[in-house]
Amino acid sequence: MNESESKKTASNVTAIPRSETAPKRFIFVRGLVLDAYIGVYDEEQGVSQPVRIDMEVEVTEPSAPDADRMEDVMCYNRLTMGVKDIIAGGHIKLVETLAERIAGLVLAHPMALSVRVRVDKPNAIAEAAAAGIEIIRYKS
Repeated sequence: MNESESKKTASNVTAIPRSETAPKRFIFVRGLVLDAYIGVYDEEQGVSQPVRIDMEVEVTEPSAPDADRMEDVMCYNRLTMGVKDIIAGGHIKLVETLAERIAGLVLAHPMALSVRVRVDKPNAIAEAAAAGIEIIRYKS
């Protein structure tokens, strides 16, 4: 494996070269429900409402995938805490903005390759189960 095929991450995990047949590893958080100050309408100002967040992250496969070491994985608990910090940062007008901020948080992690983020507001439309957005972003 040459230097361009191998990539060292900040946590000293050596990534396996990515090819079409390379093993894939995904971590996910589904159905995370948090109260957020979000929305553009007058009735959404100054009051919190629930948002439901799903994240699926493609991550680099560690060189020893069965080593059972915390430093070889992306921690979904830390991701969840990061999302909570974003929401605690103050009012956000659009679910699109929240989804982009979450994607940025995820892709800042050295093991992240791509992320799918879905944010929905269960109470946005009375006749619907939810309304929201789903985005897919790739590390450049």
